[in-house]
Amino acid sequence: MHHPLTRAILPTLLLVAAHCLYSVRAQETDPGSARELAARLSASAQDGASSVRVRIEIRGSEGGPKSLLQLQIKARRSKTATEVVCQVIWPKERRGESFLLRSVEGGAPSGAYFIPPDSVRSIDAAQMKEAVFGSDLSYADFLENFFAWEKQSIVGTETVDRVACQVLESRPGEGDHSIYGRVLSWIDPKRLVPLRVEKYFEVGQLARRIETRRVAEDDTDRKVAASLAVRSRGQDSVTELDGSKSRHDVSLSDADFTIEALRAPATQRSNAK
Repeated sequence: MHHPLTRAILPTLLLVAAHCLYSVRAQETDPGSARELAARLSASAQDGASSVRVRIEIRGSEGGPKSLLQLQIKARRSKTATEVVCQVIWPKERRGESFLLRSVEGGAPSGAYFIPPDSVRSIDAAQMKEAVFGSDLSYADFLENFFAWEKQSIVGTETVDRVACQVLESRPGEGDHSIYGRVLSWIDPKRLVPLRVEKYFEVGQLARRIETRRVAEDDTDRKVAASLAVRSRGQDSVTELDGSKSRHDVSLSDADFTIEALRAPATQRSNAK
């Protein structure tokens, strides 16, 4: 049985643990190598139609309350467009709570948030930095593929968990819409998996850090981040994610990425009663 967090959300996550040694070299390596590495990671993210179940645990400060959610995430990703639907399937009292996100090349991202039985609000580009389900993740983290940004450079190397990683810096170009101004990724070049990611706002402030806790194989036998930990700036909380039941043999249509699709689970429950 596979237990990965599929590439559908892999490009948007990963962090730097404070206790690890930072040894990035100041000089930049061949820009061509950076573009090649980013292109390979971007191609892995643009994996067509996919579905994955994700367990999210959100913990506050030590000894504080925690919350658990199980999510069903469906996505279609290509070079020109990304669509994501994320629905709560547990606990029962939040089942059906969901959001839809869409991004088309050259355009600003948009979406909608649904709370059963019939509450719908729009999500615009300015709201992409808002927290998802009270976690340390934003809407942008589910949607953006920063490996596809125009500006890519390798800024050094660092050993992470005894793995020699290349540190890739990604910056958006004029045609790239993002809430972030810079992203640093610590890439395992053999497994082609980011072991850490730091995301910075345009003003230079660190927005969130993500680290890979476990690497596994997905249903296509590719190495992916199977377990992640996310911390956002200024918060005592930590969000841990574990993926399971990832599939890339799914058939998704335009109808799966509509407001009506968000309403469907609640309608089905109502009819069952």
